[in-house]
Amino acid sequence: MGAFLSSNYSRAGTSEPLGVSQNETCKRQKLSTCLCDENPRLIPCLPDEVSYQILARVPRINYLNARLVSRSWKASIMSSELFNIRKELGTTEEWLYILTKNEGEKPLWYALDPLSRRWLRLPPMPNVASEDESRKGLNGLRMWNVVGSSIKIADVIRGWLVRKDALDSPSCGCAVGAVNGCLYVLGGFSRASALRCVWQYNPVLNSWSEVCPMLTARAYCKTGILNNKLYVIGGVTRGPGGLTPLQSAEVFDSHTGIWSQIPSMPFSKAQVLPTAFLADLLKPIATGLTSYRGRLFVPQSLYCWPFFVDVGGEVYDPEVNSWVEMRWVWVRVGLQDRQE
Repeated sequence: MGAFLSSNYSRAGTSEPLGVSQNETCKRQKLSTCLCDENPRLIPCLPDEVSYQILARVPRINYLNARLVSRSWKASIMSSELFNIRKELGTTEEWLYILTKNEGEKPLWYALDPLSRRWLRLPPMPNVASEDESRKGLNGLRMWNVVGSSIKIADVIRGWLVRKDALDSPSCGCAVGAVNGCLYVLGGFSRASALRCVWQYNPVLNSWSEVCPMLTARAYCKTGILNNKLYVIGGVTRGPGGLTPLQSAEVFDSHTGIWSQIPSMPFSKAQVLPTAFLADLLKPIATGLTSYRGRLFVPQSLYCWPFFVDVGGEVYDPEVNSWVEMRWVWVRVGLQDRQE
């Protein structure tokens, strides 16, 4: 800013106020430049604490261009310190994220900024390898490792097999959850195999990373947030006879990055079907998940594609680490005419 303003003065009209000589001004400018080089600041002549307060009040969508100012600005904008200040000031923004597919069935993520009403395209998700395919490719190459570390042919072939033939993006059946300011994409199907993989999108870094996988490979599972933890319940996996519903459940702690098993979800209604034919025909499945008053509520259905029959649900209480059958309560609501 200073250089821009100083360039507006003409040489003929240049004068030094208060009798300051031009040589002394040059010395002062050189000294200021040296001080700035030795003690770089985000904003010249301002403490970094004040600069962080200013940046925390800038709309989030402008951070994409602000990161290009300098390395120090990029490091500050991508730091957790700035995010914490925004939370303290109440300037954090909630964006809407949607998952779409292109013509090649590849997942594409978009984010909507409600303030500017602009859609932004997120970086592409990293590819994944299905466990069965990668295991087949690696078992055939284990004999190369016996030769010694000096031969790198095995590493080249292994990388070619995994990255070219066995990699794919989860095109269907993945679940989504958001906790601690990050977006999580869980499981899904890749080449007819259920996945354990979990991907995390960090909006501060604007990048994807693969985190600790789930304990069970699953697709079409249900997710919910309770006590700042991500719960994953049910879903289906690929079995010998087709899709098999899952009763297992697990919880992810984003602070430790660890998955923990919780008791499997019971299907109480599925155990009282009148005939073995119906029990074999109708498959129980979790059809939803929501948290309410410190507990998880999971509605369930019996399905035989394309038919679904609601059969109640189960409730999980993390304090006692157990499930109870959901009880339906009918509430009568009285409506009164509003008086003008």
